[in-house]
Amino acid sequence: MSASMAGFIFNDAFVKLASADLPTGEILFFRGLFALSMLSLIGFATGNLSGLTGIRHRVVGWRLVGEVGATVFYLTALFHMPIANATMILQAVPLLVTAAAAIFLGDRVGWRRWIAVGAGFLGVALIVRPGPEGFDIWVLSALAAICFITLRDLATRRMPAKLTTFHVTFATTTAVALLGLAMSPFEDWSAPTSRHLMLLAAAAVFILIGYFFIIAAIRIADMAVVAPFRYSIVLWALVIGFVVWGDVPDALTLIGTAIVIATGVYTFHRERIAARQAAKKPG
Repeated sequence: MSASMAGFIFNDAFVKLASADLPTGEILFFRGLFALSMLSLIGFATGNLSGLTGIRHRVVGWRLVGEVGATVFYLTALFHMPIANATMILQAVPLLVTAAAAIFLGDRVGWRRWIAVGAGFLGVALIVRPGPEGFDIWVLSALAAICFITLRDLATRRMPAKLTTFHVTFATTTAVALLGLAMSPFEDWSAPTSRHLMLLAAAAVFILIGYFFIIAAIRIADMAVVAPFRYSIVLWALVIGFVVWGDVPDALTLIGTAIVIATGVYTFHRERIAARQAAKKPG
């Protein structure tokens, strides 16, 4: 989980740098070409290119919908907000996953976790702080990304064990690259420079790290144990935002983030206790 978060935030930094000159679709397409080239080489060397037809599964389809939607809305927010602020808003995902699993999948969630979820969303309100005119459009875009990431994570938890992490990563990378190509009629593409290509090649390496390890962590590990480590991305975002762009979040944003993280960790703790109690019950 920690490796995945590092991969995602470094990808974010590289694509944000490229966004100063290139439109979103072009960034997604060229990053996807680099990533698919690397995946194809890895798949050929390991023999994993066979069996790709297995990804034609309904749950994989829902996961791809979540990934594509999250990519569009999150990058839209990221390109217009400080990287730390955009990242902090996304820390509400574990809370929303808990709520969505209870509402749509029938997971049992006790009153303590519901209180934690509510407190966590109050923390999100401190981060976004809508003014008299309402929510900023970029904040709304980040909040929409949270919903799609929740869909992605719930679908990942429901994928059949026979689907390999490599195949799901390949499908995800292909879907996002095709999304970039589909956006081309609506954007003004220009020939990328060598600097742009270097940025996007680096982004491709890190997005693959993010994809691979997030899928592995969610599918294999005890989520109550590994999920708190997804908050490590906040530290990366704060450091990168300050070093690269000179961004420093204000006090209320940091307080809101602390509330979200604290309630998220507590939620994972309660989930683990609930799982232990369920395991002790006879029958």
